[in-house]
Amino acid sequence: MKTGLVLEGGAMRGMYTAGVLDVFLENNINVDGAIGVSAGAVFGCNYKSKQIGRTLRYNLKYSKDPRYVGLSSLIKTGDIYGVDFCYNEIPNNLDPFDVKTYQENPMDFYAVTTDIETGKPIYHLCPKGDDTDIQWFRASASMPLVSRIVEIGNKKMLDGGISDSIPIDQFRKMGYEKNIVILTQHNGYRKKKNNAIPLVKLKYGKKYPNLVHTMAIRHEVYNRTLDDLHQMKEDGEVYIIQPKEPITIKRTERDPEKLKALYEIGRREGLEHLENVKKFLI
Repeated sequence: MKTGLVLEGGAMRGMYTAGVLDVFLENNINVDGAIGVSAGAVFGCNYKSKQIGRTLRYNLKYSKDPRYVGLSSLIKTGDIYGVDFCYNEIPNNLDPFDVKTYQENPMDFYAVTTDIETGKPIYHLCPKGDDTDIQWFRASASMPLVSRIVEIGNKKMLDGGISDSIPIDQFRKMGYEKNIVILTQHNGYRKKKNNAIPLVKLKYGKKYPNLVHTMAIRHEVYNRTLDDLHQMKEDGEVYIIQPKEPITIKRTERDPEKLKALYEIGRREGLEHLENVKKFLI
């Protein structure tokens, strides 16, 4: 039976996930495959490269750097997260991504993106952790309205969370029968209709109507997935880890203290789940 790890996105709410994953690494919690969406891909890839503390380290160091994130980057480049800084300077120079360990780790790692022409998700295996895979991580985390469209091959893509925020159904279809799911919203959370749909229609409506449709019904799909997940939990098919309390930080939070505090919550709650996770994976 193949074991899997499903990582929801949520921009800087992903610091919670980073804390949980570092606890997993420190305690040799291993699975056959992982799939990350948005921040779940960008931060989760460090689980495959086994770089404990890397997500926390570079976020604390660069969160206030205008090259990393901010309105100035959005105005100058069209990306609120600076593409060259985030996906070149940091992984290649400032806080190197361990490509060798990533490639040697037998765990498969997938990133979810959204094909903006079809409005459908793409589930892409990222086996090398090289510059091409990093572009897939970037595409997975390219939030609509504040990011440029990412083109790889003949695909035009944006954030995977648009089309499949919690890809548990797809991972089960891919043969991962026993899954740990790390969510970044508390138990009881329900997604509401997106108030930015008029802006979405204005920016993407003419060229990408399927994308607009997918974004307009996203809350319905997300809430159905939550219902399905909790049924799977009752049936013993998934193990869910999620914040006990609502996460209140901004999606593009730049305060290092708030980022560190959320990471520590993830660590603390990850430790609380540790023994049950071990039993679940047996």
